[in-house]
Amino acid sequence: MSVEHDNPSGSQGDLESLAAHIKTWGQELGFDEVGIADTGLADSEAGLAAWLEAGFHGQMDYMYKHGVKRSRPDALLPGTRRVISARMSYLPDAEGSLEVLGDPGKAYVSRYALGRDYHKVLRARLQKLADRINGVVPHIHRVFVDSAPVMEVALAEKAGLGWRGKHSLLLSRRAGSFFFLGEIYTDLPLPVDSPVDDHCGKCTSCIEVCPTGAIVAPYRVDARRCISYLTIELKGAIPEEFRPLIGNRIYGCDDCQLVCPWNRFARHSDEPDFSPRHGLDSAELAVVFAWTEKEFLEFTAGSPIYRIGYERWLRNIAVALGNAPRVPVVIGALESRINDSLPLVREHVTWALRQHHVLPAEGTV
Repeated sequence: MSVEHDNPSGSQGDLESLAAHIKTWGQELGFDEVGIADTGLADSEAGLAAWLEAGFHGQMDYMYKHGVKRSRPDALLPGTRRVISARMSYLPDAEGSLEVLGDPGKAYVSRYALGRDYHKVLRARLQKLADRINGVVPHIHRVFVDSAPVMEVALAEKAGLGWRGKHSLLLSRRAGSFFFLGEIYTDLPLPVDSPVDDHCGKCTSCIEVCPTGAIVAPYRVDARRCISYLTIELKGAIPEEFRPLIGNRIYGCDDCQLVCPWNRFARHSDEPDFSPRHGLDSAELAVVFAWTEKEFLEFTAGSPIYRIGYERWLRNIAVALGNAPRVPVVIGALESRINDSLPLVREHVTWALRQHHVLPAEGTV
């Protein structure tokens, strides 16, 4: 295959052939779908600016510190003309999500985090795809998997992989939303794919089910209220107003996806790296609360959970135990850490024991 790299108008047939090959190669590497987008994100840039101005990013300072690099791909990688966007389903064969959520003595972990770190899985596959393209025509490129200032949903939407749902995640008619996204920035002037129509219609299930009311309007999420933000991104104490609403969700939240009608079409992944590890798809709260720091580091090595650290892990579980039934195993687990060496843990354990009326309410004798 011959592609005139510097002359996009003189080799359109070759470029179209290359684009078709890229999509086939992507599927051979385990991606469910691959699309190609241009770099025009003016509308998304305006939306991001308004979202940041409203303060909806909370402590996620990285959302603005890179300036326009997030919304202008060629500012992040000079020379970028196109973005190759790929999606890979991750829903594991695990204990039923609704069953775990319905058992307040168990720990709910967002389904994407039950296995090994998806960053490494997708990055390796995308790099192989970029290298294969490079074997046909050398190109300036860079691979991204949620690891740099990239507007992955906006780019995937432009690439025709789906539409942005009212919960702000990408939705596909063929696959719902339980999938990861990754990108290859390239200077190849490949033909682009057409966006698909929005198929949310009048449905507002995701908005109505959100435990904390984080979806403040269709397509607009206040991260400061989101359980995923509160249990993963937030570094300090979880605001008390949200603690009872978190239920037994100790890492992330999938509620808005679980109720989405389009997730009837979500497919289970056969990728071994996405399979549950250490029984985290249905673990008992008291059991994971008893992990030592050494055990936490061992059991979460290579997992997305690893990055929140031991202190926030215990913080999250203490909140869930405060929402659990008042039974001896729950009270015993909490009392075992009432004098924990970590102040953040002690604070949340104290709150949890007050929820169970084991300790007097704050401000009373």
